[in-house]
Amino acid sequence: MSENAYFAAFFFPAAAAVVIFFWKYLSAVMQAKVRLAQDEAYRDIAARAVAAQADTAQALAVANAALADLQARMASLEKILKEVE
Repeated sequence: MSENAYFAAFFFPAAAAVVIFFWKYLSAVMQAKVRLAQDEAYRDIAARAVAAQADTAQALAVANAALADLQARMASLEKILKEVE
């Protein structure tokens, strides 16, 4: 066999191994980037959920205060109506 045949017999398998390891490394890097993007998206969703929950709690507190005021007014109105009878 010629020298080129020996060179090809060793070079191509070695090059294939290098390419395989490169693609495996590149795949791991891409997966890590996607995982990081997903984590950031989950953090953003969680932050928005917390903000929405705080807004809902504040609105509920305002509604409860208004309801308590209405109940107090209704009680005084009932008292006045009972006195009138």
